[in-house]
Amino acid sequence: MDTTANKPETMLEVRDDMVIGAGLMAGAANIIMQLARPGVGYGVVESRVDDGNVFKHPVKRTRTTLTYLAVATLGTEEERLAYRRAVDKQHMQVRSTKDSPVKYSAMDPRLQLWVAACLYKGFEDVYHVFAGRLEPGELEAVYRAAAPLGTTLQVREDMWPADRAAFEEYWNSSLEQVHIDDTVREYLYGIATLRFMPRIVSLLLGPFNRFVTTGFLPQRFRDEMRLTWTPRQQRRWDRLMRTIARVIRPLPRPLREFPYNAYLWDLRRRLRTGRPLV
Repeated sequence: MDTTANKPETMLEVRDDMVIGAGLMAGAANIIMQLARPGVGYGVVESRVDDGNVFKHPVKRTRTTLTYLAVATLGTEEERLAYRRAVDKQHMQVRSTKDSPVKYSAMDPRLQLWVAACLYKGFEDVYHVFAGRLEPGELEAVYRAAAPLGTTLQVREDMWPADRAAFEEYWNSSLEQVHIDDTVREYLYGIATLRFMPRIVSLLLGPFNRFVTTGFLPQRFRDEMRLTWTPRQQRRWDRLMRTIARVIRPLPRPLREFPYNAYLWDLRRRLRTGRPLV
């Protein structure tokens, strides 16, 4: 794919062009990356906000996460502010107790910066897999456009690394704080193998989802999860991704963006009708 042709002209168009629904295949891998930082991992595992628990409410939790990605990448500033207020009400309830092995708060902007960095990293990796490599200038434009992934919540604009090179420095230094213990690993393995889904779905699709998830993970996170990955598996994964890419590249934008555009439509409907956003 010639990534220099038909370059987007505005930040909104950059984000639009980067939103690829097939990227949901990388969703479990991105969750693993986020929760690999202990404060985030235990914040999720120990959370007492039951309606945000993917094992108890998989549909609602999925809607909340995908709506956040949709509004951060495709929504307006007013929509992002409204969603921030709704998510903050949930996050204010997530904090460590005296019995927690690590101290955390879901309102901690440093932890939210890590989560946002993982989202951006996944955002970029998905584009590279399904649409092709970006030239340095294009990558910089994409990076600037992706800032709302963090600043939609508690991350201040001055906390978001100034450019793609600064982001790389932040990312590499933050890897020193990555650690997945047995408790968080078991939780994440359940996500990778779809244990939150009905048993028949987990049995049929769990091994495939684990394969796809492992393929999207950087090696550091595979090691933390104790997931093996061989050159033969890499070749199989590469062939699968190339096949999917050939299917999605020629799609019209609305189909390429699905289901993110559908979740954004649902958010706007909820705003109009006064229904809860999360």
